[in-house]
Amino acid sequence: MSTNRRSFIKKSIIGAGLLTGANLLGNDVYAREDNFKSSKISLNDGDIILFQGDSITDVGRDRNNRNANDTNALGRGYALLAASQLLNKYAAKNLKIYNTGISGNRVPDLQKRWAEDALAIKPNVLSILIGVNDFWRTIDRGAKTTVEEYKSQYQQLLQETLQKLPNVKLIIGEPFAVKGVGHITDAWYPKFLAYQETARDIAKEFDAILLPYQKIFDNAQKTAPGAYWAADGVHPTLAGAQMMATAWMDCIK
Repeated sequence: MSTNRRSFIKKSIIGAGLLTGANLLGNDVYAREDNFKSSKISLNDGDIILFQGDSITDVGRDRNNRNANDTNALGRGYALLAASQLLNKYAAKNLKIYNTGISGNRVPDLQKRWAEDALAIKPNVLSILIGVNDFWRTIDRGAKTTVEEYKSQYQQLLQETLQKLPNVKLIIGEPFAVKGVGHITDAWYPKFLAYQETARDIAKEFDAILLPYQKIFDNAQKTAPGAYWAADGVHPTLAGAQMMATAWMDCIK
């Protein structure tokens, strides 16, 4: 059975409206020519928005704080910056925004905690940025995760999500790295590129909006060096986090 979101929902007899992808950002810095659909997410009153992922999403959040719209619970990265803009711009919509990213996570780590840290929250909009550790751990800690396993585990995660939340609107962040900065040596390439391509394929397969973070960070280096945007090549600086938040906000009408 195809893991395509349309096929998955149809064959599961889930009567849900299908989502479309996004016109990612309207300027040359972020534009992509991939065949993703052009509409953005429209928020409804009372929508729940969840940011999920690894340290790039976590950024020191208080993991004991499960409150929506709470600064300490949202961390100090792009999720907080995007949330602040959402709550400001859509003040009349009574949005509830959560961050349950955990530093160091890979897709199998998400799978283990998905029921509590994603499905139980019942998000209407689910934003996932995962994959850099799935590769990174293979070169710094001897993990054996292959790109094929990364793909199959990611597919399983989203299939489970659609079974429980058939109407959820998905945003998939492309894992990224700033080459030549900090941890990002030639040892990352070309293998890491396959993980990025897989994330892009996953976004297409499940009709999700894709955030092309690699291209965003690549283009940012036309105005400032890579370390200005991600000091160690992986974790964004304040400037990098704001750039990510701006890109994220462009997915919303």
